[in-house]
This record gives sequence, structure tokens and C-alpha cells, in this order.
Amino acid sequence: MLRYFVKRVLTLVPILLVVAFLVFWLMGQTGDPARTMAGETATEEQLEMMREELGLNTPIAVRFGRWLSDAVLRGDFGESLYGKDCWQEFALRFPHTLKLAIASILLTVVIAVPFGIISAVKQNSWVDTLLSSTAMLGLSMPTFWMGMLLIVLFSVQLGWLPSGGDDGSIYSLLMPMFCSAVNNAALVTRMTRSSMVDQIRADYLRTARAKGVSEKKVILKHALKNALIPIITTIGTQLSFLIGGTTVIETVFSWPGVGSYTVASIRSNDFMPATCNVVLISILTAVILLVVDMLYAFVDPRIKARYKRG
Repeated sequence: MLRYFVKRVLTLVPILLVVAFLVFWLMGQTGDPARTMAGETATEEQLEMMREELGLNTPIAVRFGRWLSDAVLRGDFGESLYGKDCWQEFALRFPHTLKLAIASILLTVVIAVPFGIISAVKQNSWVDTLLSSTAMLGLSMPTFWMGMLLIVLFSVQLGWLPSGGDDGSIYSLLMPMFCSAVNNAALVTRMTRSSMVDQIRADYLRTARAKGVSEKKVILKHALKNALIPIITTIGTQLSFLIGGTTVIETVFSWPGVGSYTVASIRSNDFMPATCNVVLISILTAVILLVVDMLYAFVDPRIKARYKRG
């Protein structure tokens, strides 16, 4: 299994290098940082001097190689146009994004997995229809619209919760956490139901029932355990999206996370912080997906044996 882990890590290195270069190049196409710093009234000579000072006149490969060597060897991801260290700015905002992501995914699991199991057990009943319809409604509801409704109701009308920001209290977390979890819970509910329905129809469960195993044990120990792999995949994928910064939710609720900061950097043609954020989030996403792959071995012994052979 250690061999498989090392092999996957080595495979991720060239992928992350390609991602980093594409992000570095694309961010450089979003605008002219020299004009942003010099202002709209700057002459062409002043702009050329600014580009020379920022190193924008050198080829893209040279700039990327210089940035990559500084990032890998010294942990220096560059500075924003306003003189702020990109790594420090990321480290300042990432805890807010991480807190929102973990809270959202926990709420997703608490809501979605039981609902999916109940929906599968009560297949084709009114309970199944109600839960499936609710999941479809949550999946199709725009998050920005839901966020605005929550702000109007709980902040403007009732005055129970703050409308935005993160003051460190649970109250400021409730609305963005719920808004982020609704879509994810709907997706995980549908995946859990689909996976559980396939297992409930399996022959080995009929055998377990014939041997006198209780229905609760049949569902939770046998069926759920064998249905976990697609559920874990879906939850892990959703967590990687949340770690990347739920840009819409962070913008609606003025949440000081990585997503809203990245959007603000792109809008101001400050591509160095945006590049730093996207590259670091890509690394974290790759790590999360690798951990999900490792979890498969603890769920299914057959996969663990294949990892050992491979």
C-alpha cells in the first residue's frame, strides 16, 4: 500500500506542474498589472518602465521558472501589487475557508446519509418520493438566491443572525454553512439512495435475512458498508470543492475566505495572489482526493489487497 501511495504522489507532481503553469499563464492574460498600478493616465513610457520593474517583459517560461523556484525552494509565492506577501495573505484567509468547508461537509453528512438510507429502504413509498423531491429541489436551487433569502429573513427581518463576515461566533457561520450544505446534501442523498438500492437488491442480503440477522444490522452493517465507496467519493469531491473556496457563498455573505479574495484579486488584475491561491488549492485538492483513494482500502478489503499487489 505504501508503494501505491508513493506512486500516486509521484504521478501528481507533473500534473500539478502543468496546472501551475496553465494558471500562471491564464492569470497573466486577465489584464495588465502595470496599467493597474500606474493608472489610466500613465504614458506608454511609464507603462514600459513599470512592466520592466515587474518583470513582465521577460518570456512567460522564464517568469514561471523564476516563480516556481522561489515557491519550491524558499516558500516565496511572490507579492501582490500592493506589497502584500501572497503566502501570508493565503494563510490569513484559508482558516476561514477551512472552517466553513468542514462545517458544511459535516452538516451534509448528518443530513444526507440518513435521508439516503431511509429513501432506499422505503423505496417507491411516499417517504421516498418526499425525500427524493426535497433532494431535487435542493440540488436545483441557486446558492446565491438562497443566500439572499436567508439574509433577508434572518438578518433584515428577524435580526437573529449577522448578514455577513466572520466574527468567530457560531452565529456568523450558520447561514453560509447551511447554504453551502443544501446543494451538497441533495447530491449526497441521491448518491446514497442509488448506491443503497443496488445493495439492498443483492443476493447476499437475502441470505443474511434468511439466517436471522436483524433488519437494522442488515442495512447498517452489510448494505451500507458495501455502498460506501461511491458515497465517500462524492463526499470527498464535495469537500475538495469547498476547500477551494465557495466563491459564490463567500461573496454573498462577505466571508473572508480564499474564494472571495481570489475573485477580488482577478478583478483588480493582481494575478500573483490569484495564482498563488489557485495553485495551493490545487495541491490541497489533489491531497484530498489521494486520501479518498486511501480510504477505499479501509472500506473494501479487496481494494486493499489490490493496493498491496500493485
